[in-house]
Amino acid sequence: MLRLDEVTVRFGERTVLDAVDLAVAEHETVCVLGPSGSGKSTLLRVVAGLQRADAGRVLLAGKDQSAVPTHRRGVGLMFQDHQLFPQRDVAGNVAFGLRMRGTGRAESARRVAELLELVGLPGAQRRSVGALSGGEQQRVALARALAPEPRLLMLDEPLGQLDRSLRERLVVELRSLFGRLGTTVLAVTHDQGEAFALADRVVVMRDGHIAQAGTPLEVWRRPASEFVARFLGFDNVVPATVSGERAQTPWGVLPVPAGSRQGDGRLLVRPAGVRLTPTGEGLACTVAARTFRGDHVVVRLRPGSGPELEAACGLREAPEVGADVGVAFAPDDVVVLP
Repeated sequence: MLRLDEVTVRFGERTVLDAVDLAVAEHETVCVLGPSGSGKSTLLRVVAGLQRADAGRVLLAGKDQSAVPTHRRGVGLMFQDHQLFPQRDVAGNVAFGLRMRGTGRAESARRVAELLELVGLPGAQRRSVGALSGGEQQRVALARALAPEPRLLMLDEPLGQLDRSLRERLVVELRSLFGRLGTTVLAVTHDQGEAFALADRVVVMRDGHIAQAGTPLEVWRRPASEFVARFLGFDNVVPATVSGERAQTPWGVLPVPAGSRQGDGRLLVRPAGVRLTPTGEGLACTVAARTFRGDHVVVRLRPGSGPELEAACGLREAPEVGADVGVAFAPDDVVVLP
């Protein structure tokens, strides 16, 4: 459905996208994830035709879009701030793209009613958009983007302005909706939870390059670099020398999965793989801090030597600050980073 072929964008002397290659299959949902300034929103604007590429090509269904204006590309675009028309009611907003396409009044009304039902706002045609909640405005913006039946729907931080609980609920609804419609989706976000919940495939960007692409499970379980690991929130990264199924680290000798890359490098231990043991067993540590995360507690541990590390504990098992504990490491949660 979509292919970027060595797309490059420069703003002055700064390269924002550097020969980016990316493919999105029909009916696939791809989320581009990355910190501010990584190039993810520029990538979306290039696909939409809102930003000219200095080099490379954008192809939709195999056709080069270089000379195709935005309104003829057949893509839908939904922004973070929704950009609804305040002077129009809900129906007027949703029908905007249909009116631009010359759709008849009766067919437009039917399509608007169908879409509002689909996004969970049945019968809202005559409501003022100014009287809607943030979540309702988001649904109207989505219905407007879907109305012309775009071959590619693009979302720019679609849930960024919503509170956490509403964001978590809507991301589940969006994934179900896209599955039912068979929509091809390219979304950008800085929120990893949103991306991992919504996407079939996650693309992590850094400084105009793709740092890693894969299914959410692949990226989560096997980060391709220390940058990706730290961006995902994994701080247990140390230098290591791997030999066989063991690694020498500042925390002592740790087990690593069979087949790990040998020699000097960096080692990630996910917090779930840091197992607390009775005092006197394993690496001796003192609990420096505890952070409640809803369904678990993250415990910050200070060993006698080496950097601090984090462990994920059940709510009942988390030790108090100042407690002395031992630490063992589970090899399945140890990753030798390239």
